[in-house]
Amino acid sequence: MAKLTKKRKNVLDKVKQDEAYALEQALKLVKEITTTNFDASVDLDIRLGVDPRKANQLVRGSITLPHGTGKTKSVLVLCTPDKEDEAKAAGADYVGLDEYIQKIKGGWTDVDVVITMPSVMPKVGALGRILGPRGLMPNPKTGTVTMDIAGAVNAVKAGKIDFKVDKYGIIHAAIGKVSFSTEQLVDNASELLNTVIKMKPSAAKGTYMKSVYASSTMSMGVRIDIKSLA
Repeated sequence: MAKLTKKRKNVLDKVKQDEAYALEQALKLVKEITTTNFDASVDLDIRLGVDPRKANQLVRGSITLPHGTGKTKSVLVLCTPDKEDEAKAAGADYVGLDEYIQKIKGGWTDVDVVITMPSVMPKVGALGRILGPRGLMPNPKTGTVTMDIAGAVNAVKAGKIDFKVDKYGIIHAAIGKVSFSTEQLVDNASELLNTVIKMKPSAAKGTYMKSVYASSTMSMGVRIDIKSLA
C-alpha cells in the first residue's frame, strides 16, 4: 500500500470524502488544499439528470462571470474588411478572413475563441472538422456568430464562458483562479449554477442536478451540498 505523503494526509484531514459542504465552505476548502506553485484554475463539475443524446435535453449556454475567469483569452475574429477596425478596437488578438482560414486549414488553432459574422459562415463552416473537436467552432447560440463583433469580443475579454453537457451529462467549467477571494469564487459559481438551474429542460425527468463538485487544477474534488444552493 502506498504511503500517504504529508500533503495528501493534510488534505484528507481537511476534506471528508463522504461529506457534502455548503458552496462557500467547499470553495474555501479548495483554496486551502491547493498546493501548486502556480495560480491554479478553480473548476465546477455539474452532473445533470439529462440525456444529452436527445436534442430537447441538451443544456448549453454562455454567461459572463462577475469577476472574470482570471485568464486572458486570445480571440480570433473572422470577418469582412468593413468589420476589421471594429474588431481591433474591441481588443481582438487576430483579425482577418481568408488568410486565417488558410492558416487554420494548415493546422493553426492557437486561440481560445473564434468569433465570426453570419455572412461568412459558409467559409467558416468548412473548418468544422478542425475547429469543432477543439471547441472553437463559432455558434449563434453562444454569441460567437454575430454582427455585433465589438460586443462579442468585449464579452469574451470580460470573462464570458461557454458551457455544455458532455456525453455523460456533465458540465465542466472554470470559474476563476485559486488567487481569487472565496467571495469572488462564490459569486462566479452562483452565476453559473443559477443559470444552469434555470435552463432545466422540460423534457428532463427525475432529479435534475445530481451532483456538484469543486476542485482546482491538481486538487481532489470537494462535493457541494445541492440543498445549500436553493
